[in-house]
Amino acid sequence: MNKEYSRRKFIKSTFAAGVTIAGSQIAFSKDNYPIAAGEISSNQYDPKGLPTSVLGKTGVVIPKIAIGLGSRFLNIASLDEALEMCNYALDNGLYYWDTAHSYINNETGAISEERLGHIVKNRRKEIFLSTKIAARDIEEAKKQIELSLKRLQTDHLDMMKIHAVESPEDVTNICKKGGVLDLFSKMKEEGVTRFIGFSGHGNAIALKSMVDTRRFDSMLFAMNHYDADKENRQGTLIPAAKGQGMGIMLMKTIRPKETIQGINAKELVRYALSLEGPSGIAVGMDSKQVVDSNLNMLRNFQPMSPDEMQKFAVVLLPFFRHENLEWMNPGYRDGNVG
Repeated sequence: MNKEYSRRKFIKSTFAAGVTIAGSQIAFSKDNYPIAAGEISSNQYDPKGLPTSVLGKTGVVIPKIAIGLGSRFLNIASLDEALEMCNYALDNGLYYWDTAHSYINNETGAISEERLGHIVKNRRKEIFLSTKIAARDIEEAKKQIELSLKRLQTDHLDMMKIHAVESPEDVTNICKKGGVLDLFSKMKEEGVTRFIGFSGHGNAIALKSMVDTRRFDSMLFAMNHYDADKENRQGTLIPAAKGQGMGIMLMKTIRPKETIQGINAKELVRYALSLEGPSGIAVGMDSKQVVDSNLNMLRNFQPMSPDEMQKFAVVLLPFFRHENLEWMNPGYRDGNVG
């Protein structure tokens, strides 16, 4: 970033005249993707020995687990405790942080991005920072982006995602000329974000349509996208995204334990990490103890055998069939409390 810009001047110039950034240290290929070989050979982040993967065509090396900073994080009562957990996670190699503009605890007033800003302002270069924008109206999306940057106390993101793609009609609105996708592309061109992506919980056709635009670097989607009675959603989305070199992240990997009795959270993480295709998984965390548990699982990870995977998938059938899953309901937004 050009250090002569203040954060406020930078944002205003970005949204007004489309000024390009001078002095940027980010190297881009002719296709506007970072040069993967250089990124990989000199990883700017420190995984502290944790297992890593490459986030698709971004070339960025990430730990196999990203911290989901939604509802569980916002249930931490104390700001000091929340910051202590995040600093501890970062100190131990968990540097992919996934938040969203709409992650708010309506009961306490806690805002995920604001909490993170206390750390980001001092440790920005150590963090692969991702947030999500839910607005479909262009002017509202601009306001959300600016407010997210202000909350996070930074002038740029590493990944900015269109939040919660719901339906083919939603995709049409997002992808129309002058729509939110065009705005995101402009933000990428101007350095407000290094990469762009999208997230989704439900409609596989809609998510596949987003992939088919060939304009995204990454996709974050819920692990329950499989229903053998209707369509193999994981089997459709993952190959399509990989065929374009997209980074693929899974979420909701722990949630089956809320609807299936006797299931083990550690085995759920192991199952999700054993799936072929995804670069990693996003896991919500709410204490240093939970961080330690995930660190231990990563450090000692052994993938499931095909036979183990098949048996575990049978256990997960009620989850895969979307039984009692609130995020399969229209209008659901993850990360909110109250």
